[in-house]
Amino acid sequence: MRRLLMIALAATAAVLAVAAPAQAATPSRWKPAVGLTWQMQFSGKLDTTVKAQVYDIDGADATKAQVAALHQAGRKVVCYVDAGSYENWRADAGKYPASVRGKALDGWPGEQWLDVRNWTVLRPILAARFADCKAKGFDAVDPDNMDGYSNDSGFPLTAADQLTFNRRVADLAHGLGLTVGLKNDLDQVKALQPAFDFAVNESCREYGECGQLKPFIAAGKPVFHVEYSAAQCPTPASLRFSNIRKNLNLDAFRAAC
Repeated sequence: MRRLLMIALAATAAVLAVAAPAQAATPSRWKPAVGLTWQMQFSGKLDTTVKAQVYDIDGADATKAQVAALHQAGRKVVCYVDAGSYENWRADAGKYPASVRGKALDGWPGEQWLDVRNWTVLRPILAARFADCKAKGFDAVDPDNMDGYSNDSGFPLTAADQLTFNRRVADLAHGLGLTVGLKNDLDQVKALQPAFDFAVNESCREYGECGQLKPFIAAGKPVFHVEYSAAQCPTPASLRFSNIRKNLNLDAFRAAC
């Protein structure tokens, strides 16, 4: 009798194991550390010889072979993607209806702020862009223009609208196993730091805003910081930022900051 009972229990367990839904594996992702050296290049022929541990390059322009070559050289590679604004030269520009395109970005011809409240329209576009980054082998994404609510966007965006959008962008990247950075949006750093893996900042020294990025460093997450003027370099060593100086057109030039 005992033997029959054990056989029956084993059979039941086997049936339950088959019937139980499989748990989706959470893709593992790169977790960058404070103090990594970096390079950012979005224009001109990609220079892969810069001695930097992290490369931030344009996701649409980069090739899978370039990403692989950087990996072979021991680099981690970040995929630049415009998330909060429209660029009229991109291959997928036609997917943005006029209803989500707002005012032009000052000083950036061909770019318009987006209505980040309309996730129904924006999600599939960004999902496709992030999937392309993943397919090319990128380790992370650098979604740009994540602060439309604090600009003259043409839409009545609120801080809450921006928080919701930025967290959705982070979740979208994480769902693909991609690390994700917060670009600027300094006024919401404290609220958004838990959702992001690093920060990318432009000109915080110039505008006296670098202290607002301390929550990332305190959480063991790097701040990749760039200034465009030698007069603004460097930030205080106590901040522990990864500093560089670049030309405004973000070509291959890179200098210590």
